Amino acid sequence: MITDVTLPKTTGWVKTATRIRRGPMTDIVEPQDRRLLRRQMLADDVYEAIKTMLMDHVIRPGARISIDGLAREFQVSSTPVREALARLESEGLAVKEPLKGYRATPLLSLEEFDDLYRFRRLLEPWAARRAAELIDDDGRARLKAELANAVEPTSVDYAGYKSLTAHDNRFHSLIASLSGSEQVRLAFERTHCHLHIFRLHYERDIGPEVLTEHRTLVDAISSGNPEAAEAAMNQHIDNSMSVRLRRIYD
Repeated sequence: MITDVTLPKTTGWVKTATRIRRGPMTDIVEPQDRRLLRRQMLADDVYEAIKTMLMDHVIRPGARISIDGLAREFQVSSTPVREALARLESEGLAVKEPLKGYRATPLLSLEEFDDLYRFRRLLEPWAARRAAELIDDDGRARLKAELANAVEPTSVDYAGYKSLTAHDNRFHSLIASLSGSEQVRLAFERTHCHLHIFRLHYERDIGPEVLTEHRTLVDAISSGNPEAAEAAMNQHIDNSMSVRLRRIYD
């Protein structure tokens, strides 16, 4: 069932355009650029709306996704809906079935959940250790800036958790990047684990815990202590798996 979903209004957003024709008297956004901007903003709005529906289980895990139904609900053509679903498929939140269309990706099974955390245990403690070994002033500044941008959840839905979800992805991707291995960073990002984890369960109280553990990681990596960084990442992953999430499957 599709209910109570409103796309953000885009009226006036075109004023933020960066492609401007400069003249002697005024700055004017070209008509063609305005059309492209409106189309992009509309596509982004539809993407965010469907993503919220998937994260909040308004579209139930495993359920078929009606392109025509969403287009009617949002009062748009089917094109931005199809574009949004293609993006969501790349994030692992939708699955395209030949001759059938799209379905919402099922929630992680217990086996998939355990596999994901086995993968994280192999990859991320090594990345944290290596990041601590290679850390420089620029890396320290990037870690501290990311931590400063983190926001605690404001409610137990995706709207409240969206900022924390985005921070979690950026933070762990940054540590992987600071390890010096592009392959490690890409391997982590391809899992989209932050989306699958937050889709499993929202709990407002876990926000402060997650950010406290992130601060511990930043301190260990910034101080150039490989052993402490590896231990902090292992603890962070264990807490996420065993303390915060695995009880869902009990």
